[in-house]
Amino acid sequence: QVQLVESGGGLVQSGGSLRLSCTASRSIFSFNTMGWYRQAPGKQRELVAAITGDGSTNYADSVKGRFTISRDGAKKTVYLQMNSLQSEDTAVYYCHAGKFEAGNFRNYWGQGTQVTVSS
Repeated sequence: QVQLVESGGGLVQSGGSLRLSCTASRSIFSFNTMGWYRQAPGKQRELVAAITGDGSTNYADSVKGRFTISRDGAKKTVYLQMNSLQSEDTAVYYCHAGKFEAGNFRNYWGQGTQVTVSS
């Protein structure tokens, strides 16, 4: 059973920064992709940033230039550095891991961490 544990959320003023962490129960290189999604009230969950096994990254247009995804294999942790936060970034942020297993793509999710940006 894969476990993803997030930390680092909280309340921050507009223009501030936060760093989210997601620690996996097994090697992060065992996954094809890891990343962060977010869900604001009344909205669908959306991709924020992702990193593949070879280190390629992908970002939502709304966060490009402000957010950075990175990883530390030894700590089995993926990070999301969020700078220049805006009120529109307020959401629950979920860590995601995906892996092809037995012909299927399996998705794993963390419990979510709240990020609130006050204006």
